Amino acid sequence: MQPFTVTWEKTALDALRARIRRHPFPPALPRPDWTHGCDPGFIEDLCGYWVDGFDAGAAAADLNRHPQIVTEIEGTTIHAVHVVGEAQGRRPLLLVHGWPGSTFEFWQVIGPLAFPSRHGGRAEDAFDLVIPSLPGFGFSGKPAHPVGARTTARLFDTLMQRLGYRRYLAQGGDWGSAVCSWLALEHPASLRSIHLNFMLVHPRATPETAEEKAWATARDKVQFELGAYAQLQGTKPRSLGYAMADNPVAQAAWIIERFHDWSDRRAKPFAQVFSRDQLLTNVMIYVMNDAFVSSTWYYAAAIAEGVRQMPEGARITVPTAFAAFPDPRSPAPPRRWAERGYDIVRWTDQPCGGHFAAMEEPGLFVDDLRGWAGAL
Repeated sequence: MQPFTVTWEKTALDALRARIRRHPFPPALPRPDWTHGCDPGFIEDLCGYWVDGFDAGAAAADLNRHPQIVTEIEGTTIHAVHVVGEAQGRRPLLLVHGWPGSTFEFWQVIGPLAFPSRHGGRAEDAFDLVIPSLPGFGFSGKPAHPVGARTTARLFDTLMQRLGYRRYLAQGGDWGSAVCSWLALEHPASLRSIHLNFMLVHPRATPETAEEKAWATARDKVQFELGAYAQLQGTKPRSLGYAMADNPVAQAAWIIERFHDWSDRRAKPFAQVFSRDQLLTNVMIYVMNDAFVSSTWYYAAAIAEGVRQMPEGARITVPTAFAAFPDPRSPAPPRRWAERGYDIVRWTDQPCGGHFAAMEEPGLFVDDLRGWAGAL
């Protein structure tokens, strides 16, 4: 267990800016908007800011604002932000990100969750926070073979035990929700409860009611419209890697398209959902660690590990909370359908916020976690 500090050397930053300046943007085809991918005007403007306005030193300093550690587990280096809050070890909470996110997804909620009395809350609502980078993502190492959510659950349980947390709470969205679900399926003795804002691991249940069938139809429609990236990353990640390797602009466009399409833009434009600095800090975590290609292999590993569906006859008995944000990427399932696979003890329908809930609506996210943990 070693302390860790984010370090971005000037020579590496200078080389990055030079690659961005040299990037040959393709000609804008008719209808230059987000309809067929990343909007050309947006990405060209963002790259101009990335080169001449983005303060990489300030971003690195912000990433070093909270204590971090690295440790080797089963031959892979695992990085984690570890914040001992006002709980002083009494209420450990594992927060797990997904793709194309990072530990930075949780940056706005760390203070209110770990030190609530400093943010208008009560000290008794505090958590100890452990926020790891998924294997192959961010500051974690690159596994020797593809690793998915099922294996990650085992690695992260080892991490929590190594930190001295015998029983803990766990929260996740996107792939983080799958990690939490597999923790509950295969390491239930370690968990007090899980909290999800995305349901990626499905029970072996066929939609029966009219509500369930309507949801399944909507889910399949969204998968067709927004899920091409997942099919590619799950089946041909190596070919994608040839195009993306050493190409920061392509990586940024691929990642930021997801942030655009999966955010809740009903009441405000994309530019008001995330700032340019937020988007670029997250992209930098991929680019500066050469982690884009290794992160996409998580999808191929998911197929190999069969993570998206519970084993035959299995059901999660760990108490489960679900926050149903209006996520454009995945409509929330009906509660009755979810209860076939999960012991649902809390269900909240959120008024706003998309796929990256902790980044988009940090206040709602914090309130829901406090309510969930306080009721246990």
